Amino acid sequence: MIDIELQEHGAAVTRPLPAAAARALAGSGVIDTAPDPHRPDHWRLRAGGKAGAVSLRAADGERLTLRIAPKVPIARLFFLLGYAVNPQVHREGFVGLAEQPDVLPAMAQVYERALAGALRQGVLQGYRYTEEASPVLRGRLREADQIRRHHGRTFPVEVAYDAYTTDIPENRLLRAATERLLRLPRVPGGVRRRLGHHRVLLGDAGPLSPGPGAGPGWRPSRLNLRYQPALRLAEAVLRGSSVDHLPGGVAVDGFLLDTHKIFEDFVCVALREALLPHGGRSVLQAGGVHLDEDATIRMRPDLVWYEDGGRPRAVVDAKYKAEKPEGFPDADLYQMLAYCTALGLGEGHLVYAKGSGPPVSHRVRRAGIVLHQHALDLDGSPGELLASIRVLAERLAGPPR
Repeated sequence: MIDIELQEHGAAVTRPLPAAAARALAGSGVIDTAPDPHRPDHWRLRAGGKAGAVSLRAADGERLTLRIAPKVPIARLFFLLGYAVNPQVHREGFVGLAEQPDVLPAMAQVYERALAGALRQGVLQGYRYTEEASPVLRGRLREADQIRRHHGRTFPVEVAYDAYTTDIPENRLLRAATERLLRLPRVPGGVRRRLGHHRVLLGDAGPLSPGPGAGPGWRPSRLNLRYQPALRLAEAVLRGSSVDHLPGGVAVDGFLLDTHKIFEDFVCVALREALLPHGGRSVLQAGGVHLDEDATIRMRPDLVWYEDGGRPRAVVDAKYKAEKPEGFPDADLYQMLAYCTALGLGEGHLVYAKGSGPPVSHRVRRAGIVLHQHALDLDGSPGELLASIRVLAERLAGPPR
């Protein structure tokens, strides 16, 4: 067994590795893996924007465990995740999370709490469209199927009806995430027992279909409001554990969080909430934005704030990590300039995690557009983070127009 510990976006580490294990690690795509040109049988390993733990089994049977620690404390990371899931119920952290050694136990604990809250009033029921061969007539008779399949026989009857059941997309998603966590190691014993109890309550929900993009298509509504925090976390659980097998006989099992997405979701949701007192409406991952007049070049800014009349007022993109070691990458400025041009705005705002570079503004030649690059300090408390977001929202709102 080979154990490797890295830090998210940390410095590269050189380790001696057997050839099969190194190939398995490189093939997984979890981290950057390259031979060390100066030392035979040594490999340079560097983690990107993922945090968590995975176990790999190479083609020759060699097992390798990789743990990637997040840059920010566990409790802070899950505050960002939790606020993006449901800003109305966020807290100054999660009790007990500071005691968790890594991402997976923390995720299991947070998800279990949200699931317990969702199921406290009972398992959600809803209507599900069903087609089946039934011994009795119920709902609508499917005449064409009855004739084609049964050739004039009276029974069984091909019917279609709406069944009121717990086998609905929301419960299928929660069951899948619960079962996934129960299969993973390092889930604390108490959390595992409670997840097992919840799994029993969700037993009548069917399994998800295997394969990418096969999740149930649930939609937020008034009826599933109490389920929504757990559903958002369930989606994060399944995203973080979606890679199981890779070509070449490499098996991967574990859980990874995309810290880039967590940061970007937090910034956008927090800004949307902070802009509410200023009126208008905020659209996340805004569609309908095109660079050209023929509307063939589509763009999707992280957040566009519109006035009540529908005119764009501000545009924001969140970027977790700069690629240039000396500061913010120029490509982000080009992208923001395109957003401002398409939306007819004189200013654009890029929000980074602090450490990428100091806050700075650039006035574009011959365009008069000003591009602002802000830095958000993730070392601050949750209250300080939200205060920084409110200051940014005040700057976006500017003087009334």
